[in-house]
Amino acid sequence: MNGSVSSMLADRLGQLCDAGLVSRTVTEGPPLSVTYALTDAGRALLPALEQITRWSERYLPRWAIRLTERYSNRQVGFLP
Repeated sequence: MNGSVSSMLADRLGQLCDAGLVSRTVTEGPPLSVTYALTDAGRALLPALEQITRWSERYLPRWAIRLTERYSNRQVGFLP
């Protein structure tokens, strides 16, 4: 992962921790290890996210889904 993607991921995970949706655990090393996990509040969102996924698969045009997948892959460096 390049620096900007890594920084963006760290920012998002921090926001999710601040919102109480994800917990962060640091295990002293070597090597230092950081683990993230869904909290009860985060897990409570899963049914809603599954419903949104089903809705998007049914109602979003295929080209919009392909465009979103392509953009997502670019964000993590899979596409040029």
